[in-house]
Amino acid sequence: MSEKNREGKRTARERLADEREKQKAADRRRRTLIVGAGVVCVLGLAAVIGVVAANSGKDEAKASGPAVAPSGAQGKDSLAIPVGKDGAKSTLTIWEDFRCPACMAFEAAYRPTLHELTDSGQMRIEYHLVRLIDGNLGGTGSLRAGNAAACAQDAAKFRDYHDVLYANQPKETDDAFGDNGKLIDLAGKVKGLDTAAFRSCVDDGKHDSWVNKSNAAFKAGRFGGTPTVLLDGKNIYQDQTMTPAKLKQLVQQANKG
Repeated sequence: MSEKNREGKRTARERLADEREKQKAADRRRRTLIVGAGVVCVLGLAAVIGVVAANSGKDEAKASGPAVAPSGAQGKDSLAIPVGKDGAKSTLTIWEDFRCPACMAFEAAYRPTLHELTDSGQMRIEYHLVRLIDGNLGGTGSLRAGNAAACAQDAAKFRDYHDVLYANQPKETDDAFGDNGKLIDLAGKVKGLDTAAFRSCVDDGKHDSWVNKSNAAFKAGRFGGTPTVLLDGKNIYQDQTMTPAKLKQLVQQANKG
């Protein structure tokens, strides 16, 4: 082999090695983004524990009526909104807050995989809605968005509206979701959702007490922050090696067993 050919092969190998290193670095940055965003939510909770305590009485005052669960809610006290096939071998439990930037980061990275696994019947998701950021930073955007999402569940449009809320999430310090008008406007992005029944449900706060009850269950569970993501009871969000591909592999293995 000529020296020129050997040099060409070395150069090609070096380029391939460089590309692999770049891909690894990109994966590390993505995981750091997701985990780092989660840390922001957790630190926020720790830093303002006094604010949470101060607001707890206000939350209870708002929950003066009975907790009205949205249509099809399941689980203990009907606090879970299910997406996917009943009886799927794998269940993903997600505790989330529509104002939480870590929740949005998780959604952005995992949404295509979650849709694929639920649409194929391999996995079922149980969503639990909480209002951590309302307690941390004040406002009612987490509550209002949670109620609106529950109203969307009544119309069998939860997943689509859920995705729209995250795609249009304001900055964590901006309580834009505290405006029912904003939430109703976003419903226009989901075909068939912006109806008189949905508007009334949002404006009346039909599921406010239910969201507060879900939030109380989150606190009682002593979870570290949002999102809390459990695959068949195991917290996979804390696993820094977790990726959408790894989640898919775990679910597929469960379906083969």
